[in-house]
Amino acid sequence: MKIVHFSELGSDTREEMKGARWILLDQDDIKNALSAFMFAELDGVLVAVDHRKSPPEEGLWQRAVHLLLVSSSENAEEIRLKSGITKVISSDEASFEDYLW
Repeated sequence: MKIVHFSELGSDTREEMKGARWILLDQDDIKNALSAFMFAELDGVLVAVDHRKSPPEEGLWQRAVHLLLVSSSENAEEIRLKSGITKVISSDEASFEDYLW
Protein backbone atom coordinates (compact mmCIF):
# COMPACT_ATOMS: atom_id res chain seq x y z
CA MET A 1 0.00 0.00 0.00
CA LYS A 2 1.52 3.30 -1.10
CA ILE A 3 1.41 6.04 1.52
CA VAL A 4 2.58 9.61 0.89
CA HIS A 5 3.24 12.35 3.41
CA PHE A 6 2.09 15.82 2.40
CA SER A 7 5.19 17.35 3.96
CA GLU A 8 7.39 15.35 1.55
CA LEU A 9 5.56 16.31 -1.65
CA GLY A 10 7.30 18.53 -4.17
CA SER A 11 5.82 20.94 -6.67
CA ASP A 12 4.01 18.28 -8.76
CA THR A 13 1.52 17.21 -6.09
CA ARG A 14 -0.78 15.19 -8.31
CA GLU A 15 1.99 13.25 -10.00
CA GLU A 16 3.62 12.37 -6.68
CA MET A 17 0.26 11.21 -5.28
CA LYS A 18 -0.45 8.88 -8.25
CA GLY A 19 -1.05 5.32 -7.13
CA ALA A 20 -1.19 6.22 -3.45
CA ARG A 21 -3.81 4.72 -1.17
CA TRP A 22 -3.31 7.36 1.55
CA ILE A 23 -1.97 10.88 1.98
CA LEU A 24 -1.01 11.78 5.55
CA LEU A 25 -1.08 15.33 6.85
CA ASP A 26 -0.31 17.16 10.06
CA GLN A 27 -2.88 19.71 11.17
CA ASP A 28 -0.46 22.51 10.25
CA ASP A 29 -0.50 21.30 6.63
CA ILE A 30 -4.25 21.84 6.17
CA LYS A 31 -4.00 25.49 5.13
CA ASN A 32 -1.58 24.57 2.31
CA ALA A 33 -3.21 21.33 1.19
CA LEU A 34 -6.12 22.47 -1.00
CA SER A 35 -4.64 20.99 -4.18
CA ALA A 36 -3.77 17.73 -2.39
CA PHE A 37 -7.35 17.47 -1.11
CA MET A 38 -8.71 18.11 -4.60
CA PHE A 39 -6.43 15.56 -6.28
CA ALA A 40 -7.12 13.02 -3.53
CA GLU A 41 -10.83 13.30 -4.27
CA LEU A 42 -10.34 13.06 -8.04
CA ASP A 43 -7.89 10.16 -7.89
CA GLY A 44 -9.40 8.10 -5.04
CA VAL A 45 -6.67 8.72 -2.48
CA LEU A 46 -7.78 8.55 1.16
CA VAL A 47 -6.81 11.42 3.48
CA ALA A 48 -5.63 11.16 7.09
CA VAL A 49 -4.93 14.14 9.37
CA ASP A 50 -3.12 14.19 12.71
CA HIS A 51 -4.89 16.95 14.64
CA ARG A 52 -3.68 16.27 18.19
CA LYS A 53 -2.00 19.61 18.89
CA SER A 54 -5.32 21.43 19.30
CA PRO A 55 -9.04 20.74 18.90
CA PRO A 56 -10.07 20.57 15.23
CA GLU A 57 -11.93 23.59 13.93
CA GLU A 58 -14.87 22.97 11.62
CA GLY A 59 -14.21 23.66 7.98
CA LEU A 60 -14.53 22.40 4.44
CA TRP A 61 -11.25 20.51 4.86
CA GLN A 62 -13.14 17.94 6.94
CA ARG A 63 -15.12 16.84 3.87
CA ALA A 64 -11.92 15.47 2.34
CA VAL A 65 -10.76 13.55 5.44
CA HIS A 66 -11.33 9.84 6.01
CA LEU A 67 -9.24 9.37 9.16
CA LEU A 68 -8.67 11.97 11.88
CA LEU A 69 -6.44 11.53 14.92
CA VAL A 70 -7.32 13.79 17.85
CA SER A 71 -6.06 14.15 21.40
CA SER A 72 -7.36 11.73 24.01
CA SER A 73 -9.03 14.72 25.68
CA GLU A 74 -11.36 15.07 22.64
CA ASN A 75 -14.63 13.19 22.16
CA ALA A 76 -13.99 11.22 18.97
CA GLU A 77 -17.59 10.13 18.47
CA GLU A 78 -18.92 13.67 18.81
CA ILE A 79 -16.38 14.94 16.27
CA ARG A 80 -17.22 12.08 13.90
CA LEU A 81 -20.95 12.81 14.08
CA LYS A 82 -20.50 16.56 13.57
CA SER A 83 -17.90 16.34 10.82
CA GLY A 84 -18.94 13.28 8.85
CA ILE A 85 -15.36 11.97 8.91
CA THR A 86 -15.39 8.18 8.50
CA LYS A 87 -13.08 7.35 11.39
CA VAL A 88 -12.02 9.62 14.26
CA ILE A 89 -9.54 8.22 16.78
CA SER A 90 -8.97 9.83 20.17
CA SER A 91 -5.49 8.86 21.35
CA ASP A 92 -2.29 10.62 22.29
CA GLU A 93 -0.18 7.58 21.40
CA ALA A 94 -1.71 6.08 18.25
CA SER A 95 -0.01 6.34 14.89
CA PHE A 96 -1.64 6.55 11.47
CA GLU A 97 -0.39 3.09 10.61
CA ASP A 98 -2.51 1.60 13.41
CA TYR A 99 -5.71 2.64 11.65
CA LEU A 100 -5.14 2.79 7.89
CA TRP A 101 -7.26 0.45 5.81
